[in-house]
Amino acid sequence: MQLKQFSRKWLLAGAFFTLPFCSSAAPQSLDNVVAIVNKDVVLQSELDHLILKVQNDAQQQKQALPPYSQLRKQALDRLIDDSLITQLATRQGLRISDSQLDQALTSIAADKGVSVAQLQANAARDGLSPAEFRETVRKEMLISEVRRNMVRQRINVTDEEVKQLAKLIQDQGNKGQRFHIEHILLGLSPDADNKTQQQVAQKAKDILKKLKSGADFHEMAVAESSDGKALEGGDWGWMTLEEMPTLMAEVVASSHKDEFFGPIRSGAGLHIIHVKDIQGGQPAIKLQEVKARHILVKTSVILSDEKAQQMLKGFLRDIQSGKTSFAQLAGKYSDDTGSAEKGGELGWANPDMYVPEFRDMVNKLPIGQFSQPFKTVHGWHIVQVEDRRDQSNSEEAIQNRAYQILFNRRFAEEAQTWMDELRDEAFIQIENGNSN
Repeated sequence: MQLKQFSRKWLLAGAFFTLPFCSSAAPQSLDNVVAIVNKDVVLQSELDHLILKVQNDAQQQKQALPPYSQLRKQALDRLIDDSLITQLATRQGLRISDSQLDQALTSIAADKGVSVAQLQANAARDGLSPAEFRETVRKEMLISEVRRNMVRQRINVTDEEVKQLAKLIQDQGNKGQRFHIEHILLGLSPDADNKTQQQVAQKAKDILKKLKSGADFHEMAVAESSDGKALEGGDWGWMTLEEMPTLMAEVVASSHKDEFFGPIRSGAGLHIIHVKDIQGGQPAIKLQEVKARHILVKTSVILSDEKAQQMLKGFLRDIQSGKTSFAQLAGKYSDDTGSAEKGGELGWANPDMYVPEFRDMVNKLPIGQFSQPFKTVHGWHIVQVEDRRDQSNSEEAIQNRAYQILFNRRFAEEAQTWMDELRDEAFIQIENGNSN
């Protein structure tokens, strides 16, 4: 079983839609259909809510925004993308259960030092009912999971690449730098005709010229960028060279603070990169590994969530009473075939390699104790943490880190291409009658 991590930034940043009145918002209108996306629709109310969120975030952070028409276009593009992904989830039979949602909300609350009830109260003050708040988080979780699953299938990391990067990490020690990156992508198909290529290239040059003359990057990115960070002003945050997409790392490696690069061509289009800030060498990151074992039970048409949960509770009673052993039950019943033949053993691993619910469970579970049944995207689990160790500088830990860096780098490179392909295959009609 591969239990890969997906970032929690979507959850912490996207779950709290703030909807107070904003004077720069467009007048409220009837809840009309503003776009048809295959067999789904985007409603005016959804668009209004997202625009208000972006406006409120920008106001709180004292950031500029482009004219309303450009902001509206970017927000509508985001909602169209979200609709395409949720439709794909429906076709694949994927869903976020109430138990998974409850676990996620508990984790958010714990991170913020509040209760789930306080989260809901805060959301209510910002215009979301408890039900709307839950469904907003559920949708964000589903979108993130589908994107992760689909893009992961496109990524191949070889053993040789892992070894090379691990050696580089060891050689650099703690001399590495971190870069605060801002990015604008002007989408351009590889098979675009010469006229289109020239037009986009000229637009990129004009944008770069304005930025170098002092134009606000956040405002420009919201107005023009076509990557997934457009509504966040193109802000990619702090990254090491190893964590960046290859194209970005190559140009940033010898950069200075407040330096611009571009336009740079890739298969996705033309890129403009801004090094907003640079930090010097960072202390070595401490990595703690856990040695765990688990039993996985997958639900099906004939095995419901309730039956799977009760089945695992029965396993716990049998283990704790001495009637049978964990290893025997895992070998006979676990649906994780890779670990089942080893008695459920997962071996030593960085918890961040696991999906969030599993990661959170092994992080908080005392050594030797069994968890109660809990659910992830893979099914229902019981898990036992057998031991923990600090493996910051071990060869295995460094190689695990190298693999995760390469995976994340490839993910960033592939995610936009995958989304473009998904849009190319779809029927999209927006309110002015245009379609593709």
